[in-house]
Amino acid sequence: LYRRYGLWFRLRKLIIWLLGVYIAIPFLVKLCPAIQAKLVFLNFVRVPYFIDLKRPQDQGLNHTCNYYLQPEEDVTIGVWHTVPATLWKNARGKDQLWFEDALGSSHPVILYLHGNAGTRGGDHRVELYKVLSSLGYHVVTFDYRGWGDSIGSPSERGMTYDALHVFDWIKARSGDNPVYIWGHSLGTGVATNLVRRLCERETPPDALILESPFTNIREEARSHPFSIYRYFPGFDWFFLDPITTSGIKFANDENVKYISCSLLILHAEDDPVVPFHLGKKLYNIAATSRSFRDYKVQFVPFHTDLGYRHKYIYRSPELPRILR
Repeated sequence: LYRRYGLWFRLRKLIIWLLGVYIAIPFLVKLCPAIQAKLVFLNFVRVPYFIDLKRPQDQGLNHTCNYYLQPEEDVTIGVWHTVPATLWKNARGKDQLWFEDALGSSHPVILYLHGNAGTRGGDHRVELYKVLSSLGYHVVTFDYRGWGDSIGSPSERGMTYDALHVFDWIKARSGDNPVYIWGHSLGTGVATNLVRRLCERETPPDALILESPFTNIREEARSHPFSIYRYFPGFDWFFLDPITTSGIKFANDENVKYISCSLLILHAEDDPVVPFHLGKKLYNIAATSRSFRDYKVQFVPFHTDLGYRHKYIYRSPELPRILR
C-alpha cells in the first residue's frame, strides 16, 4: 500500500507539473512574440545535419555551383545553381562565371523558394532539383537570411527581399529565357509576396507554381494538425495575434488578387502539415480573381493513395506532363 501510494503521489505530481507547463506556455508566447516567430520559421532546425553547403556535389549534385550573394548590407545568402542535366558534362570543373553565363543558354529557369526548417540541401529539395534538372530547367535556390549558412535575422520582409534580389540577379543573366517561381509550403508565402511585387512593377515571372500552399499564416496555424492548443480558450489571442505582432502574415489569399501570370497549384490530399482544403480554398480565390482573367489557373490534386503527403510530390510520374 505504501509503495502504491508513493507511485500515485509521484504520478499525480508529474501530471500537475505537465498541466502547469501546458497552461504556462500560452502566456509565455503572448509575452514573447519572438517565440512564436521562431516556431513559424524554424530556421534553427538544420536538417540534414553535418553537410557542407559549400559542396552540393556531396548531395549528388555534380552539376551545381554554390554562390554567395549580398541582398543588403550585413546580409549574405547562400545560393545553389543547378544546370539542366543536358549540360552536366560541360559543367564539370567549371567556375562560378561559367555557371552564371550558362543562365543565358536556351533553357528555362526555376527559382525555388523552400519552406521552413532545414536548408537548401534538404533531401526532398535535392530530389526535386534533380527532377527539374532532368526536365531541362536551370534550378536556382537559396537559403533565406538566418537559414543554413546565410547571414542575417529572419523576417517576412527580409525573406521576400532576398527572393527579389535573387530574381533580379537571374533576370540580369538569363536574357529572354522564361523564369518561373516555385514556392513550397512556407515558401509559397514568400513566392506570392514576390510575384505580387513583380506584377506591381510590371515585371511578372512567366508563371507561378505553388506546392502545398495555404491561404494565410493565421489560417495555417489554426488548421495545423500538430497544434495541440487549437481548442485552448483564447487560442487566437494567445497564439495567432503574436504572429501578427511579429509582422508575419504571408497572405497568399490577398496576394493572388494582385498577381497577373499563369498559376499552377499542386497539393496532396494526405498532406499532414498544410491541410489540403487550404490549397483548394486558395485556388478558388485565385480562379475567381479578376487579375487572372487572361491567364491560366490550374489546381492539381494528388490522391491520398499515392502517399505524397507534404513534400514528396516530386515522385509523381505525372509531374513532367503537368509542368509542360
